[in-house]
Amino acid sequence: MSGRASPTWLALGDSYTIGEAVPLHLRWPHQLTRQLGFCNPQYVATTGWTTRDLLDAITEAIFTPPYTWVSLLIGVNNQYQGLDFSLYRPEFTELLEFAIAQTTNARHVLVLSIPDYSVTSFAQDKDPAKIQREIEQYNQVNRQIAEEYGVRYCDITPISQQATDDPSLIADDGLHPSGKMYQLWGEKVKNTVRF
Repeated sequence: MSGRASPTWLALGDSYTIGEAVPLHLRWPHQLTRQLGFCNPQYVATTGWTTRDLLDAITEAIFTPPYTWVSLLIGVNNQYQGLDFSLYRPEFTELLEFAIAQTTNARHVLVLSIPDYSVTSFAQDKDPAKIQREIEQYNQVNRQIAEEYGVRYCDITPISQQATDDPSLIADDGLHPSGKMYQLWGEKVKNTVRF
């Protein structure tokens, strides 16, 4: 890469993107970009954000496109807050169109599935079966939209479900992924994308 700027990554999302409950260097975008020799990622993500919150935030943030890669992982807070499910499709579509516009190639946009937090200790008194069912519905939508737009899709949900048998995949807060789980996500992304 001599004489050329290092590749860049724009990470759009919520707590699963900024790595709530883990240090900065253990966030999955940070782990991944470090391994790939990219610049540190630019984050537009905050714990608790819904699709609407992210849409509002991108109108205020400063961007420097084109990015080499853009990732989008959003929707769990729509489910958690019990928002009208019909809002997700148009808002996610708008976010994906924005993500595509930030790079030069739709194949350099990566959508990640929403993790299944029903397996965490946090969710055990909150109807885990309902959570799992609703997360599945959200993921059917984001996968379908990703396919329609020709972007990459990485299904990390099965990795999140491994926490049923491996508590070390969950951070100390009992809800969010640990650095170990984020590492597994990064490996899945690398296998999906084949940089």
